[in-house]
Amino acid sequence: MTDEELVLAVQNGDNSAFEELYKKYKPIILSVARKFFLCGGETEDLVQEGMFGLYSAVLKFKAGKNGFSAFAGACIHNRIIDVIKKNNGAKYSALNNFLPIFEINEFAYYESPEDRMIGEEAKTEYLEKMNKVLSPFEYKAVSLYVEGMSMSEISVALGKNVKSIDNAINRAKNKLQTNLSE
Repeated sequence: MTDEELVLAVQNGDNSAFEELYKKYKPIILSVARKFFLCGGETEDLVQEGMFGLYSAVLKFKAGKNGFSAFAGACIHNRIIDVIKKNNGAKYSALNNFLPIFEINEFAYYESPEDRMIGEEAKTEYLEKMNKVLSPFEYKAVSLYVEGMSMSEISVALGKNVKSIDNAINRAKNKLQTNLSE
């Protein structure tokens, strides 16, 4: 079957036709994905986004003057570029520059009591190190940030302006990254 016939089959509900298209276009998706870097992600994440781009191309394709191959290539490329742009935007800067702090969660899953004990010891050790490295203000700001409070909520809770909170969290992040690598 041609690409256009496979696309029509997918549009009519044949999922096996999409598998055929994916097998055919996977080398193209890999080629595009390997050209880019996703901060905080891996090439496999971009491959998955490329697959979404292919699927989008299949759904949106209308037979006409251009063939499916050129349209799919553009959709794959554009999807990967869009994800990278979105990921590198200010909205995602917190995710891209996350602090590696243990999640304090009573419902964390552990394989065994021994794993739980080791996890608790590591968490305690980490929190002690945080307490030694950070100033009391930085420690409070980071703790509230990790609990999910916004910068403005933290500024109200600690009686400081938002810029002071942002600066404290950034200083804390830098201190923790420096001291964690030791």
